[in-house]
Amino acid sequence: MSIPFQTLPSAHPKSDAERTACLANPGFGQFFTDHMVSIDWDTEQQWHNAQVHAYGPLTLDPAASVLHYGQEIFEGLKAFRHADGSIWSFRPEANGERLQRSARRLALPELPVDTFVESIRQLVKTDAAWVPSGGESSLYLRPFMIANEAFLGVRAAQKAAYYVIASPAGAYFKGGVKPVSIWLSRDYSRAGRGGTGAAKCGGNYAASLLPQKEASANGCAQVLFLDGEQGKYIEELGGMNVFLVKRDGSVITPELSGSILEGITRLSVIQLLRDRGVSITERRIDVQEWIDGVASGDIVETFACGTAASISPIGVLKGKDFCVGNADAAPGELTMSIRAELLDIQYGRKPDVHGWLTRLV
Repeated sequence: MSIPFQTLPSAHPKSDAERTACLANPGFGQFFTDHMVSIDWDTEQQWHNAQVHAYGPLTLDPAASVLHYGQEIFEGLKAFRHADGSIWSFRPEANGERLQRSARRLALPELPVDTFVESIRQLVKTDAAWVPSGGESSLYLRPFMIANEAFLGVRAAQKAAYYVIASPAGAYFKGGVKPVSIWLSRDYSRAGRGGTGAAKCGGNYAASLLPQKEASANGCAQVLFLDGEQGKYIEELGGMNVFLVKRDGSVITPELSGSILEGITRLSVIQLLRDRGVSITERRIDVQEWIDGVASGDIVETFACGTAASISPIGVLKGKDFCVGNADAAPGELTMSIRAELLDIQYGRKPDVHGWLTRLV
């Protein structure tokens, strides 16, 4: 049973005109809704003081554990407005379960899944006017948890706080879906064996920023990371999972290794492929298999998936001494077909046979 929420309306919400201006060209993560969710936790009271209140700065003691020891986690999901005006989320329970796994790894308290889903519902209900409509627009939701106990010492904090903020998001690809170029990082690893790679925590993303700068300097949109032990097996991109489509119609994707984030979109793509009867195999994939496969024509499509972009075709894989693929090639047929099917389910244009959608408003 989810704990009760108290709603404290913002005294200074944006005007209709200001909100309309934000929704006209929202981009991604640039504007934020009028309200946010906060829930407190400590070892004595457990989860308590659940509120929806005005969006605004957080007050932290300079000795707050999160600032010194990085004890924090987060999630990402979207709210979609359907043609009838109703608002739905996609597999929020799976996000809540993943937040629990991340919390376990970072020694943070586990938020009950029903409370997680209710926190999303409460915020979206309060800020429903911020959920855009049309195209591939949505309301991006960012739940996160931080250790906010004030102390210096390497131990798990005994106080924490959970928050949810929301930001309207426009279509990831403006002017049509285009294949992206990927940079192979051989000097840096995203995560190592026994590390936090399977958790969604800020440290993993901070570690990807330097190689991401290297990728940008080489004209690439994303970084491909290899395993931290042997430096040869495909892990994932900075924030997306990878799929390779072979000439015989089968699909392969890196298996979960303990250092790969278990993407909700990844799980959904695997299920949709299986629904079609496509042979999908999760296994270790040597990056050389990708390079050689593209060069020989054995690999005919590659794509990445994640919450922000849904499914993104990959046109080129390049490194310091090689470049395979074609940046000007059209996106692959299976890539675009599975992308359309996933979006049709999320926006209510196709039956949700797996019960993935949860109505929020």
